[in-house]
Amino acid sequence: MSLSSKHQCREIITKAICGKGRKFSTVTHTVTPPNNPTSILGAWIINHQYEAVAAGDGIEVIGTYDVNIWYSYDKNSQTDVAKETVSYVERVPLSYLDPKHRASTVEVSAEATQEPSCVEASVSSNGKSVILRVEREYSVELIAETKVLVKVCDQKHGDFEDKEFEFIGGEDGDYEDLDFEDLEDEL
Repeated sequence: MSLSSKHQCREIITKAICGKGRKFSTVTHTVTPPNNPTSILGAWIINHQYEAVAAGDGIEVIGTYDVNIWYSYDKNSQTDVAKETVSYVERVPLSYLDPKHRASTVEVSAEATQEPSCVEASVSSNGKSVILRVEREYSVELIAETKVLVKVCDQKHGDFEDKEFEFIGGEDGDYEDLDFEDLEDEL
């Protein structure tokens, strides 16, 4: 069976990145240690865990992390560490979404491009708790099946079986990543 000259394109179904998004956020947490803090000696965030789920026209990153605050109390005569686990849900909107993707095949992923980190810690005005300012950033992708239109050539473009090709790049597959945002601008 051959293609007629008016049928020079074909639709194929493939799995592709059909949506992307990125979100930077700053959040505030209040931690009340067992003793009234005099000063903050250090604040760290550890044990960060998260997962991504599809949520309407965006992706939700659901996670937890532990906040550890080293503080002094009793007029700077003693120290202690306050620990608290924080749960969060961060909704990341998609900057683009292919409207023709097959919703039943959706998979989502998220990457913490900036792990949650404490950028400021201070004793509250009432002197009983610690106020933390935390920054975090996520990049998300929605992967699904979609249709792609390809051109079908009616001419044979040479015989490549007896040709040798040299591929430039690392032997272990360390090729440069493509920046899809730059490719979109060229279309």
